Amino acid sequence: MHSPLVFSGMMPTGDLHLGNYLGALKNWVRMQDQMPCIYCVVDMHALTESIDPTEVARATREVTAAYIACGVDAKRSILFNQSQVHEHAELAWIFNCVARLGWLDRMTQFKEKSGKHKERSSVGLYTYPVLQAADILVYKATHVPVGEDQRQHLELARDIAQKFNNDFGAPDFFPLPEAVITGAATRVMSLRDGTKKMSKSDESDYSRINLIDDADTITQKIRKAKTDPAPLPESADGFANRAEATNLVNIYAALADKDKSRVIHEFSGRQFSVFKNALAELAVASLTPIASEMRRLLDDPTEIDRVLASGAERARTRAAPILLEVKKLAGFVG
Repeated sequence: MHSPLVFSGMMPTGDLHLGNYLGALKNWVRMQDQMPCIYCVVDMHALTESIDPTEVARATREVTAAYIACGVDAKRSILFNQSQVHEHAELAWIFNCVARLGWLDRMTQFKEKSGKHKERSSVGLYTYPVLQAADILVYKATHVPVGEDQRQHLELARDIAQKFNNDFGAPDFFPLPEAVITGAATRVMSLRDGTKKMSKSDESDYSRINLIDDADTITQKIRKAKTDPAPLPESADGFANRAEATNLVNIYAALADKDKSRVIHEFSGRQFSVFKNALAELAVASLTPIASEMRRLLDDPTEIDRVLASGAERARTRAAPILLEVKKLAGFVG
């Protein structure tokens, strides 16, 4: 029986936004009260999208600042950047030899990112999910908070863990990690198009609320958010085919920690102009303290680096003995 342990991470590319907060960070903070947690800035994964060293370093510090500002406690939880713990890469190679091409060929995210130019994509982008499995299993993590778009990768991690256990005659060595998907707005949509996920890569900054945005910017973005002319409905059934309305109500419910039905009851029949004012006020109250703390932390990058180095040392203390056992099972000498 494996002891409960949470592992999750984010890639340091672009600016973190409301979707990252409601879909992940808010739940990460809550999970610290439930079981031990390890939270990582997965900077090795970032090389699949960027080879600008200056940008990777800047974004790594910014994501770390966001983790802390949102409430990840670097003393209670382990917080570090992936590249400082070499055990991730070593286990990934072993998992590359366990995983099968057919498994990776089914990964829809690679197909989406590589598009029509698969042959021009990096091997790293193709094997990204294998490194992700190593990230999780090098600590024998049992619970992984993920978005829907990462569920397939977690299924692959379970398959790799199962095959490793079978191949090397250690039936219970690795746990089969469970996906944790919680919250009213685990999938936050664009403020400009309610059918698309809120994204760092969207060309329009008005499609998202960045965690670093100030109060005036947050208010302006919510007031300009796309809606329809009809008032808020009286029940959940009334949101059919109203993607933008659904998105804004989900965001309000998640920020307020309220059930969606309570929000609908509170605002039913009102015009969206009234609802948007209430949502803007709530968002400003919830997010501006995060932005202020992020700015304070980013003014002292040496402190961020200290936190990451300390977390990496604690992470290696956990990962090293597990990797040593893996090497013994694989027949490595020394």
